[in-house]
Amino acid sequence: MPTDRNRTNRSSAERAELLWPHIHLLTVIAQTGSFTQAAQRLTLSKAAVSQRIAELERVVGLTLVQRTTRSVRLTDAGQRLVDDTVESFAHIARSLGGVRDLAGQPRGLVRVSAPVALGRQQIAPTLETFFRRHPEVRVELELSDRVANLAHEGFDLAVRHTSAPPDNHVAWKLCETRTLLVAGASYLRRRGMPEHPSDLATHDCLAYLRSGPAMWWFEQRERARGAREPERVSVAVQGPLRANNSELLRDAVLSGLGIAQVPDFSAGAAVRAGRLREVLPGWRPVGFFGDAVYAIRPWSPVTPRAVQVLVEHLREQLAAGF
Repeated sequence: MPTDRNRTNRSSAERAELLWPHIHLLTVIAQTGSFTQAAQRLTLSKAAVSQRIAELERVVGLTLVQRTTRSVRLTDAGQRLVDDTVESFAHIARSLGGVRDLAGQPRGLVRVSAPVALGRQQIAPTLETFFRRHPEVRVELELSDRVANLAHEGFDLAVRHTSAPPDNHVAWKLCETRTLLVAGASYLRRRGMPEHPSDLATHDCLAYLRSGPAMWWFEQRERARGAREPERVSVAVQGPLRANNSELLRDAVLSGLGIAQVPDFSAGAAVRAGRLREVLPGWRPVGFFGDAVYAIRPWSPVTPRAVQVLVEHLREQLAAGF
């Protein structure tokens, strides 16, 4: 006959199984930082989300989530539970995706992280074509210039503007890109065209916002006769505006505010239309923005079919560059 202790152990195990959806919900709250967004992703009501978290906290005997009117954050105990289980849930999702792919038709949700300017200007406009081709695939596109932790935040794919994708991820090169040094005609009429990178020290330069002083580096496009390497120059720049968005910097340059380094995906069209002019064409800006656009995802032995077709679509759409 089963003893009371055996019955208790069996009851605890059964209760743990019943709480697996609650623990999964906790990992989604950790990824979204919001009860509302977690409810939307899991098609639950906010009341159901609150109830499940309360049930989980009752069983473990600890507070797992701290809520205020403005924010949601995990306690140390809640974060430990997420850290210990998030990869298991990700593995289940990958396995389910692999089985689903056996049906042939790409389907399911693909969560994507991308930089704001690149996502707005180059990715979002292509999605209508993608959805016509793959009506069973859904995409959640989160635009942010921070570098997301894909595995911990539940992203299936990230589009990154970089020169070196991380070694522990799968990376597909979508296209090459280059940095443009640009100014508007009104600014150049007022201040004149720089002839050497060192001249930029006396110009109004609109720098991308990063910590520390704004330093720009340049490499001469053609090596001087007798030189073993192209000349490299660095210059400290300053101006009335620094911002962490290349669209904003491009628009400020268009208004005549100054000179800026911006990626070609933000400024290439304006240069081709004659609305912006390239400055110092004999010099190449280096070391600031990436030289390619990549699609990356955490390593796994199998890539879901929905992710594959989205990568193929982006590669096709961006192949010509900017």
